Amino acid sequence: MKNYITVYTTVSSTEEAKKISCGLVETKLAYCVNTIPSIQSTYLWDGKLCVDDELLLIIKTKEEKFSMLKDWILKNHSYDIPEVIALPIVKGSSGYLKCIDDWVG
Repeated sequence: MKNYITVYTTVSSTEEAKKISCGLVETKLAYCVNTIPSIQSTYLWDGKLCVDDELLLIIKTKEEKFSMLKDWILKNHSYDIPEVIALPIVKGSSGYLKCIDDWVG
């Protein structure tokens, strides 16, 4: 099986979610991006405990595209240090994985 991954990143607004989602798909760095609204993130930033409402993006792509995808997110994201975490897709339907192959190459 080829190496497919899902990448997670969070954003602060619907507008930013659309910007990043569309940009990743249009540049063929991702086949599909799901936007999960209304999550709450708790984290430390500058020594303070923060609790913020965010949206979660779940990005489907190939492992070989991760470096370019990460760089694109870092360049286009509003956060100083955005979350960019990749997890392997261990199994998937052959039709869906073919769609990833056909789009992202």
